[in-house]
Formats: sequence, C-alpha cells, structure tokens
Amino acid sequence: MVARTARKPPKFHPYLGKDICWLLDMQAQERGDRTFLIWQPPEDDAVRWTYREFAERVDAVTRSLIMRGVREADPVLIHLDNCPEFLFAWFACAKIGAVAVTTNTRSSADELSYFIDHARVRFAVTQQSLLPLVEGCGPELGWIACVGLDAAQHGAFPFEDLYAPEVGVLLPYHDPLTPVSVQYTSGTTSRPKGVVWTHANALWAAQINARHCELRETDVGLIILPLFHTNALGYSVLGTLWAGGSVVLTPKFSRRRFWDISTRNGCTWASLFPFVATALQDVETPEHCFRFWAIGLADVPAFEEKFRLKIAGWWGMTETVSHPIQSYLHLRGMPGAMGVPAPEYEIDVRGEDGNSVEPTEDGAAGRLFIRGVPGISLFLEYLNDPEATDGCFDANGWMDTGDIVNVRSDGQLIFGDRAKDMLKVGGENVAASEIERVVVAMDEVAEAAVVGKAHDFLGEVPVVFVIPSGSVVSGLEEKVRARCESLLADFKVPREVILTDALPRSLMNKVAKKELRERLEGL
Repeated sequence: MVARTARKPPKFHPYLGKDICWLLDMQAQERGDRTFLIWQPPEDDAVRWTYREFAERVDAVTRSLIMRGVREADPVLIHLDNCPEFLFAWFACAKIGAVAVTTNTRSSADELSYFIDHARVRFAVTQQSLLPLVEGCGPELGWIACVGLDAAQHGAFPFEDLYAPEVGVLLPYHDPLTPVSVQYTSGTTSRPKGVVWTHANALWAAQINARHCELRETDVGLIILPLFHTNALGYSVLGTLWAGGSVVLTPKFSRRRFWDISTRNGCTWASLFPFVATALQDVETPEHCFRFWAIGLADVPAFEEKFRLKIAGWWGMTETVSHPIQSYLHLRGMPGAMGVPAPEYEIDVRGEDGNSVEPTEDGAAGRLFIRGVPGISLFLEYLNDPEATDGCFDANGWMDTGDIVNVRSDGQLIFGDRAKDMLKVGGENVAASEIERVVVAMDEVAEAAVVGKAHDFLGEVPVVFVIPSGSVVSGLEEKVRARCESLLADFKVPREVILTDALPRSLMNKVAKKELRERLEGL
C-alpha cells in the first residue's frame, strides 16, 4: 500500500488556470460557426448545434441550475440514456464546479439507491421513462429535471425549464484539480466504486484521446456507446472537443440504421465494442468516409477487409482516463493485439514473483501495472473510499489493473485474462462478487460462485454455481434468477443457475473458478 501523500498531484502541470469549460469557451470563440454536435434521434431528422450554440445552451442550463440552488461541489445525478441534454447538464455542472454523477441507466433500483446514497446526491437529471425509478430511489432529492416531461409534477419538472434567459452570470474557471465527475465502475468488492475525475483529468482525456486518434477539425465521430461511460464521454466527446471536430450522437447502436447514419453524416471514425463489428458482418458495407474504428483489438484482417477501414486497438480503464496502450493508426501491428505502451504512461508487466517479466517473441505473461499522475493522467480517488484508493497502488505508485497480458519482444501487448474476479459482458465490466452478494443473501443458499461463460455475441455471460443450504431445492434456480433480476442490472443477471453439492477449492481454500469455467465447457 502506498501513502496517499506519495500520490499527490504535482504543483505544476499543463492545465494550470484551466478547467474543462475553458476548453469549451475557447472552441466557441475559435470555431463558433463550425458544427460540434449532431443529434440523430430514432426515425427523425438530425438536430445540429454549432460550437457557439452548444456553449450558449450550456450557459443557459448553468444559469438555471444556479438559480435552483446548485453550488460548487454539489453532486448532481445524471441518469440518462444518450441525448443532447446529457451533455448540456454535464458541462453545466462543470461550469458551476458541481460534480456530475453519471450512472448506468440499466441499473436496478437497489443499485441506483446505492449510487444516490453513496455519492450524497442532492439533485438529479433523468428522462421520463426512468423518472419513477429515480423518484423511488431518491426520495430526499431536492428536485429532478426530466427530459420528455410535459409539465411539472411533484418534485420533477421538464428539462426545458432549465433553458434560462440570459441574466449575466459569469463564473471563473475552477481549480483544475477539483472533481468534475464520478463514474461508477465494477470492482472486486461487492459494490461498485465511484471513480473521481478532476477537471484536469477531463482535459487530459480531451488532449490525449485526440492525439491517439489523430483527430482533426474535419473529423466526424460516431457515438453509439453510452455517455455514462468513459469511452463515449472521454474518448469521443472530449477528444472531439479538443480537436475542434464534430460528433454524431445516437441513442444507441442500431444494426438497421448504422450505415445510413454514418454515410449521411460523413462519419470518419468511431469507438466501438467488438460485438458491433460482429453484428454488422452480414450487412452490406456501402461506400463510406470512415478512416478507422477503434474496437480494442488491432488490425483484425477479417473486419478490415469486410468494412474497408483500419481497425485500431487500445486499452484503458475509467481509472486511467485515456489509453495507456494504443496501436498505431498508420503502421501495421500484430492482428488481435491491444497495441503498444502509449508514451504518456509508464507500463510494467510483472510475474508471480513481483518482478518485471522479460518480453519474448511469443509473449511473456504477467500482471499489468500502470503508473501516471493522479488527478491528471490517472483518476484522483475512489469516492469516499480511501482504503480502496490506497489498495490499488503499490509502494511506488504503480496501479494494479488486475489484467493479465502477454508482452512480446516487439512491444506488442496481447490481452490474456483478468486476474481480478471480473467478467466482460457485452462491453460492460461486471464483478463476480456483485452477483454473489445478492445470491448468498438468500436463506436457501449456503454458498455461490459466479464465473463467465463464453458467448458468441456478448463475449461472455455470467453463470452462478449454487450450493443449497437445505435439502429442499425445488424451484431454487427460478428463485435465484428472480432475485437477481430484481436487484441487479439486466446484464449482470446470471444466464444459468447450476445447483451443486460442492465447489472446487484451491490450496488456500478459495473457490477454484478455473475449474468451474472448465466444467462449463463440458456442459
């Protein structure tokens, strides 16, 4: 464990005197009439905002939030699917110095209640379909602004009411090392952790993501991934803001509309998950303007031939803000690799003895560690959890990612496995312990263990092995599934519940999950 004082941000750094809204204001002045945001709703015509119009809309929401009591450091929940209002609210919070708490809209009531309580949220922004959930989970919220609501009801009012008239509110830029957002991410504990980003983190995301993607002001990025995650918000929106380009925002991935939206808007790049490319393989590829897609794996020949573009690889976490590992857009790499270490970060790969492994031609396996600058190139902290923050760093400030990689003598890194007990379900990180916590709380369950099972489309899905606490097990599988459906987001619900008399154990008496995964292969 490393003392927190050893990880304090430096006194001098590239973003002194600036916050993320400094960048927005600068681009509104420099590129006022250039299109920044293109909103492509289902079946309707696109709506566009120039840089100037976008900044003016953010200012209007900022003024209204201040009039409604939002102050510096106040946590504001943004529980929204992709829509322009998400970005208006996020940047308005940043302008005030409030903290945007962005949460997964697929969260269960139990999960959302935890987020609201843990982050000590005071106000909320949501949409009409999610309003009953937010009201039920946040009875003490001061108010709720709701997208799609026609008239005020109880403590909620239409989001359009936040478009306040100009009243001359001018705010100074905030200390770049103060928090700007919290994103909840699955960890190896039973509850998700709130990853705190500073304004400097947001500026780093903007600058470095633009650099790694070689973005230009002529680029048009397509966003189909959810804004409540780092990928869409940091990689795509903030990276584009730095470069002065345009983004096309869609509610979600649509196999039917993907190519129409992309070609009509002249999209030149996109950050996607592999399942998107897989889903499009049997769809005819039209003439398009894409330079590349980044999907986490580099130089996938089948995808590059099918879609006639470059497939770029990279690797990052919410905690790393940008990509510590990236592939070169204009140079051929190793097919299927993550890429090579990015020059902005330090990378180490360690064996079981704790020492750095020696790269080999075939790839030496080890645990991936990252070192950067806290509050700038790495997250500031886990919200209200100093023990967890300290626990993910070693004595020299290296962050344990929990991933196993293979490092080759040519510098290419290949993903191996997750040393931490994590699953990757359709691009969503899921901690096995989150599911196990829900299952073992049942009186009928003595013990439970969750592992991932391979899935053609989603990569893997959760499966739970259950030891019943008594002899009566009739209907237990359905009870376990029903409890998970009521308390967990849908992508965390086990696809299978397997009853067993015992779980395999390691020498340390821990559940041998490798054996459970091997057992699934035979089913």
